Amino acid sequence: MCSAAVAGGGPAGSFFALNLAKRGVDVTVFEEHSQVGLPSHCTGHLSIRGLRNLGLYPLPKGIVENTFSAANFYSSTGTKFNVSLSKPVTCVINRSKFDAYLRDMAKNAGVEYVLSTPVKSLLVEDGFVRGLEVARGDGSEVRFPAKLVVDAEGISSRLLRQAGLQPLNPAGLVYGVEAEVENVKDLEENTVEVYVGKDYAPGFYGWIVPRTDGSAKVGLATQNGNPKEFLDRFMRHHSVASRQLKNSKVRNMVFHAITLGGPIQKTCRNGFLAVGDCASQVKPTTGGGVIFSLTCAKIAADVAAESLRKNDLSTVALAAYQRQFMKLLGFDVGIMLKARKAINSFSDEKIDRAMRFALKVGFDKTLRDVDEIDFQGHTLISMIRKPVSYATLAYLIALYFLSS
Repeated sequence: MCSAAVAGGGPAGSFFALNLAKRGVDVTVFEEHSQVGLPSHCTGHLSIRGLRNLGLYPLPKGIVENTFSAANFYSSTGTKFNVSLSKPVTCVINRSKFDAYLRDMAKNAGVEYVLSTPVKSLLVEDGFVRGLEVARGDGSEVRFPAKLVVDAEGISSRLLRQAGLQPLNPAGLVYGVEAEVENVKDLEENTVEVYVGKDYAPGFYGWIVPRTDGSAKVGLATQNGNPKEFLDRFMRHHSVASRQLKNSKVRNMVFHAITLGGPIQKTCRNGFLAVGDCASQVKPTTGGGVIFSLTCAKIAADVAAESLRKNDLSTVALAAYQRQFMKLLGFDVGIMLKARKAINSFSDEKIDRAMRFALKVGFDKTLRDVDEIDFQGHTLISMIRKPVSYATLAYLIALYFLSS
């Protein structure tokens, strides 16, 4: 019996394993794929401050593909709202290399990785999760006892249900697609492009994230319909993006679901913890989950280490994990959930009007020194003291309550 078994070798699983192994705990990670980091499931657009706070920045050479100090937001009619920051605030990473980097750090700390070994089910005895049942490459199934099991398998709620926990809210899901493209035009290397509009990305937005080699990551997510069809329409017919992508060549395409509903209410049970996407530890506004997942994974490792030391893996003992990460994230998630609800309720015309008003009053200039983009509730509170920010927020509230 090992002390902790982790289902999933993505960022949340590896970072949890790394932080627990640093405390002298033996950890085994089971990864269903033959290689950690493949296939890649997200853009990898992360905040530099968030990575630095986790002790992960600067990253080794080859992982960071570009850094950004500006963003252009386009309405459905092509109105552009530019945000130019005083320094680089975000970066785009190669997710496969980033995941492998976390794996290597975890292995150096003593974590064992078992690849090509999908988790089939939890082992539950006397109301406690006691380990995992995994599938070997030859098709046989093996029972793997463990004092603690950590679910880091991604958006799936399979193990959550087996543990008797409520899965994430399906109403909060959007369905994303991303393509790597070559030969993009009319892009500033230090600027991320964001496109809103129900004709191309209903319930979310589209994006182009340039790399320094002239290629880019292009994607969108939608609440309904076929995301690939929306992406084709976006690349061919959007008034701005179609010009930027006119002669581009699609190199690769991946699909993934994104959870925007906020963290699930209960993430632990006797002998069991959930971290990352399966626990919906994702920003409801942007759909970014890596920084939140890593932050929660570190908290989970702290709580797990203490619970293992005391030999108390009960729900009561492990519940400290939920309390601690909600104390850290709860306020900001609450603000972001309200913002997501408001954005989804806006017609394209309202969004265009809001952008034009923000440009008129100079709201873009008040954003120049923003460098905190993960804890957006606190960022909003710090900005609201400025008259222009207050006026912009008041206008948005008025738009929300007034009919089109």
